[in-house]
Amino acid sequence: MISRILKSMFVVAVACAASFADEAIRFVPEVYPIGVVNQGEQKHIVLQGANTTGAEIALENVFGQGIGMSNFKFPQKIAANAAVTIEFDMDFSGMDGKIEPVVVLVAEGGKPYTANLSGLVKAPIFFGEKLFDAGFYKAGEKREWTFYVWETDKKARPDLELSPESAKQFSIKTKNVMLNVDKLDKIKEGGKVPGLKVTLTTKGLTREGWELKQKSIRKIVSFTSKKFPKATPEVLVVGYWNE
Repeated sequence: MISRILKSMFVVAVACAASFADEAIRFVPEVYPIGVVNQGEQKHIVLQGANTTGAEIALENVFGQGIGMSNFKFPQKIAANAAVTIEFDMDFSGMDGKIEPVVVLVAEGGKPYTANLSGLVKAPIFFGEKLFDAGFYKAGEKREWTFYVWETDKKARPDLELSPESAKQFSIKTKNVMLNVDKLDKIKEGGKVPGLKVTLTTKGLTREGWELKQKSIRKIVSFTSKKFPKATPEVLVVGYWNE
């Protein structure tokens, strides 16, 4: 339920916006502050705004432009100069760093309105590299990459295993090391940060389903962590099929 204070804010917002906008749904604040959330966390988000027009707006649909947004709740109709509340759940799995999600409201006739959000997703495990190039790749060929991993807070050594799905096409070997991560482009062993030296090896990439229709390779390699069960650490392998 919108408080009396928020109702007053919307009345002011409607009055101000109506003076310079012919047709719009506006939200307060203009960019919703998600704040800092942990990777894998789930959050219920409530957007509050107003129809700044002098006419009723009928909504056909509301959806998220991006990943992680679901279970949208919205009114089918927003009266002229009236407040509106949009609610949804957001899952921050698979995200890392700054995010700027967009919620799209589609009115009858297809006219879109947007609500902007901004936040920071904190991943507990840091990868020295997250993108690996397989080059021109023929099915069944072996590829191998080595990289370093450490916890974001730099206080303890992370634990990593391949997810069951990724283990079908990849394998890993890990070695405990101490790292110097002062320069991310020149990570060295022999520092003070406990980490892992990880060797990622293909078991022979397969091509099936939608991959048969394109020549590019895009394989997400996902990991699991017992220390951070909600985290979703992953790297990306790219390349081209050599046909």
